[in-house]
Amino acid sequence: MPVSSPVPAGSRQRPVRHGAARLEDWIHDVRERWARRRGHVPTVVPYTGYGSTQWVRVFCRVLLAKPASAEGTSKRRRRRREQGIRGWRSFTSVPVGDVRVTIEVGGERIEVLADRGGVVDTRIPANLEPGWNRAVLQVEGSEPVEAPIWVVAPDVHFGIVSDIDDTVMVTALPRPFVAFWNTFVLDEHARSPTPGMAVLYERLVRQHPGSPVVYLSTGAWNVAPTLTRFLSRNLYPAGPILLTDWGPTHDRWFRSGREHKSDNLRRLAEEFPDIRWLLIGDDGQHDEELYASFAAEHPERVAAVAIRELSVGEAVLAGGRSKAEQHGADVPWVSASDGATLADRLADIGML
Repeated sequence: MPVSSPVPAGSRQRPVRHGAARLEDWIHDVRERWARRRGHVPTVVPYTGYGSTQWVRVFCRVLLAKPASAEGTSKRRRRRREQGIRGWRSFTSVPVGDVRVTIEVGGERIEVLADRGGVVDTRIPANLEPGWNRAVLQVEGSEPVEAPIWVVAPDVHFGIVSDIDDTVMVTALPRPFVAFWNTFVLDEHARSPTPGMAVLYERLVRQHPGSPVVYLSTGAWNVAPTLTRFLSRNLYPAGPILLTDWGPTHDRWFRSGREHKSDNLRRLAEEFPDIRWLLIGDDGQHDEELYASFAAEHPERVAAVAIRELSVGEAVLAGGRSKAEQHGADVPWVSASDGATLADRLADIGML
């Protein structure tokens, strides 16, 4: 996913786009005109960001929505309605692409341009104290919203990168039917947390105060609010969720989920050169292969790899287990079927 950047007063030249991307843009334009005629206005949906005491990475998405005053509902009723929204509704929202978004953080104000899907993913300079901070986001004509940002202290040397599907949440992806059901029909109340994983993460965070917890998934930005509520409801540590934007790019039919994960792992290694990461995933997709490759490239950046082993039934529904057998790097590597046993394995190597 391209990173948003500060924009000048003039317009930005668009790259030559793939035919599928042009078709998607045309569909977005039609839906946007229809939504605006119905009185919908641009609204910023904030996501959790992260950074250091000198810079922050800010995430949000610009969508068209009904004005709050026109909805005629209280905050409590709106919150109940949002929490009860089925997954498919998050994919019917109309994104507003190439719109200017104003970001205020740490006393600084900057304007960036959202991408063609309405997503902002930008890194900007800021002088902030470690811990939770806030960025204020706004587009012309919208109400300002706040995005939480976790600022990592300079003396922190440990962090967690965690997959979501089948690692913290039992989904058995990529089962086509169940994946469709979980994504487009069920809400976060119907999803099951992986046994023992939330307790494991909490123990790790307590043992390493101030450590960032980054959730890395190939899911779409559309489901970020649902995933955030799921993590909070099941007592997982709060942290940024790095997702992607489904559909065609300017040069290909579909985005690469593996490339998305690899790029973000390398980016984290560059952004936090003094942090060693505990990489947590499962053996049902490509986590083992991706983590092994990253550990081979950056062994000094990996504290350990922890893999949740799927049950026989989950592995069958997920299309089999990973074929990765050679880890290819001199880093600790543990595996188990649940969080409690993973905690024991991590204790054996001195991480708990």
